[in-house]
Amino acid sequence: MRQLTLPFLELTQLYTEDDFCPAPSNAAAREWLARPEAWSNGRLVLWGEAGCGKTHLLHVWARAHGARILEGTGLRGLVRPEGPVAVDDADLVPEPTALLHLLNAAAEAGAPALLASRQPPIRMGYKLADLTSRLRASASIEIRAPEDELLEALLTRLAAARQLSLPLPARNLLLLHLPRAPGHYREAVARLDRLAMDRGARITRAMAMEVLADMDAEE
Repeated sequence: MRQLTLPFLELTQLYTEDDFCPAPSNAAAREWLARPEAWSNGRLVLWGEAGCGKTHLLHVWARAHGARILEGTGLRGLVRPEGPVAVDDADLVPEPTALLHLLNAAAEAGAPALLASRQPPIRMGYKLADLTSRLRASASIEIRAPEDELLEALLTRLAAARQLSLPLPARNLLLLHLPRAPGHYREAVARLDRLAMDRGARITRAMAMEVLADMDAEE
């Protein structure tokens, strides 16, 4: 069985504004993020499929507004923000009461709260009535499915970030066959990077076909 050599250090995404790919599919989200004073009850839920750019935009907004960033998957207990706050994976909080207390505390402090989620507020599935009420009373905006131009630009940036040279046949193959979700593009480029390092060879169309087959088999 073929074994891939793992890199010593995974590529870290910095989530800078310059590295974000603006497009019509995320234009409404960017407009809402620029106007926190217009958010219902000082809250905005930014939602969309995995890899659509929610986390990237959350980090850009947090940096611009001096907001504290919290990971929803680790949110527990009583957290009182001293200013703007941003919660990533807000639909995966293990203790819903912790998210409720956080939103209440932010409202009491008059601080904006940005939440990123794969689901809109109405489908987050929390059983806590007060939390569901707060979420549904928040402004909510979807990052829509990416356009062809956005996916092409994303593929170019992902390859450049890893200093990979993607020959046109391999590039076109990925654009044609990868699911239209940015997360799949990031995964495909990461796998190509590891495969090229493992074999000490340049990326080819055959390598791209191999990566696509492996990803498809894992679905």
